[in-house]
Order: sequence, then structure tokens, then C-alpha cells
Amino acid sequence: MSRDNTMAVIDPAVAEQISVRHLAVVVFDSVSLGIMSFAFGVFDMAAAHGELSDLDVRVVSGEPDATLTGGGLACPVPYDLDAIRTADLVIVPNWRSPQESPPEPVLNALRTAHTNGARIVGLCSGAFVLASAGLLDGRSATTHWGLAGLLADMYPQVEVDAAALYVDDGDVLTAGGGAAGMDLGLHLIRSLCGADVATKLAKGMVLPPHRQGGQAQYIESPIPEFDDEDPVTETMAWALTKLDTNLPVDELAKRAHMSRRNYDRRFREITGTAPATWLTHQRVIRAQRLLESTVLPVDQIARYCGFTSAAALRPHFRKLLGVAPAAYRETFGLS
Repeated sequence: MSRDNTMAVIDPAVAEQISVRHLAVVVFDSVSLGIMSFAFGVFDMAAAHGELSDLDVRVVSGEPDATLTGGGLACPVPYDLDAIRTADLVIVPNWRSPQESPPEPVLNALRTAHTNGARIVGLCSGAFVLASAGLLDGRSATTHWGLAGLLADMYPQVEVDAAALYVDDGDVLTAGGGAAGMDLGLHLIRSLCGADVATKLAKGMVLPPHRQGGQAQYIESPIPEFDDEDPVTETMAWALTKLDTNLPVDELAKRAHMSRRNYDRRFREITGTAPATWLTHQRVIRAQRLLESTVLPVDQIARYCGFTSAAALRPHFRKLLGVAPAAYRETFGLS
């Protein structure tokens, strides 16, 4: 796994051997035209720049009588499942409901395409279609961060990485929500046409060639709910008011009138993690919020959150969010 926002990026020597002549984009009824732009907008831009001029793009109906909608328009989908079976690259940009099973005919067509050597791509909720077809079994994958927990629960055989913008597992690729589909599109262009072409296209689309930090920056961390009757959760609520101070776990256990061993055990039952790890996580979340909402110097924010300095905050912040505090502020701070 890479250290930033992608996984298992294709080796450049292998990339030279990859070619795509037939691209099938699978859509289901009433899919938004806006969502489709994430699916093959990068490929359209490549064609406008004289790249992949022989690429045959076919929009395929994943179920009978599917239409594209948006802006008061309703467009029929011209191709059937045969275009999937003969494609070199298949992209599934979304699926309307993770709880609904995709039609079996389209799942069979995806399996056939994969068996025939096609690369299969799932964007956002489209990852659920790939998972339903069994194409993500035993693989790393991602989806929109808000759906990652559901994907992991529904398909425990899939190794879900909610923080990645996209995951390239060779012949099966997945991306997070929205613009992450464009990130994966640029990655595919990079593998097909080289880094220079991908960078040129990114500049033309006013996009970074490679975004840092992944979806981790966008994952919401709601304030936890606590039970005042539980001594451990009471100490957790108390600790959130003292994050700017030293908080030894022994002190929390003492406040809960529990032995350290029993406190640690109960804490793990509630949170799934150790008390010290949870405290560090909460300190970083506090720093994240202050970086978004104030113009305080990073060093001062670090001290408000219980770190001795900005340098002490930085590795913990980067580990959780994938970028340094200063870079996070540039993206999400006050303008």
C-alpha cells in the first residue's frame, strides 16, 4: 500500500503493455448525467487533445430501458450487455442503492469481461456492483467514504480502505466519491499514455495531476455520544474538555474508580481501541477543527490540543488525514 491516497499503482514497465480500444460505461436507470462526467470525462478530454483517438466508448444499459437524466433531459442508453463482454475497460460509475442487488445479467457480463481480460472499474457506489459480482473478493477496494462501512459490513471478504481516493489492484480498480473518479481517470490515462499526457490533461481540466491525502481529509468525525451513567464514557466526555492538558490513562481509570486493567478492557469494548490511541485521535480532530475555523498559528493550535509543538502534532495529523496541518489548512481553512 502506498503512503498517500492510492494503492498498488501499476509499474511503469507494465503500463507500457496496457492498451484499451473498447471502453464500456455501464449505467442503470435514471443515472445522473453529472455522474457520467466522472466516468469518462477524462477520456473525452484525452480525445480532444488528440490522445486515444481510436478509443471506442459505448454507454451500456445495465438493465432494460435505462435512461440518463439531468437538466430536464432523458436520454436512452444505446448499447446492450454485449458491449461489456467484448470491452477492454469497463467502468461502473454508480449504483442506485447498496441494499438492492444489481441485476444478475449485468453481473454475469462483468464476470465474463473480467475473465476475458478486461479491466473493471467501480466508481463511488459502483463498487457495490463489483462486490456483488464477486470481483472484489480478497482484494483491496474503496468507495465513497460515507459508504465504506456499509461495503465492509456487506462484503467482509473485501479489504475496504475508506481513506484512499482510488485503489488500483491491477485488473480491478475502485474509486471514492465524486471527483475521485476523475483522479482514477487520470491514473488510467497515465497508465495508457504516460505521465506527460496525464499531466497535460490535468492542467487543461484545472485539476492536480495527483492529489495528496486521499478521502481521509473529507471523512466526518461526529462528536461521540456518551452515557453519563457509564463511568468510562463519563471520563471520555470529561477528557474532551481537557485535551489541552496532560491526560495519563491512569488518571482516567482513577476517575472512573476502576483498575487500569479493567478500564482498558471496558474502553476497548466501547471504542474498539486503546485509551491512549483514542485520546490522540481526539486531539487531532480538535486540531483539524481549529485549522478549519481559526487563523491561529499551527504551533498554538498544537498546544491547545495537548501537543507540545507543531512538530509533535504533524506526524499524528499526517497519519490520520494523510497531509500535514499546513496543507490541510490551505484546502479547508478560512479564505
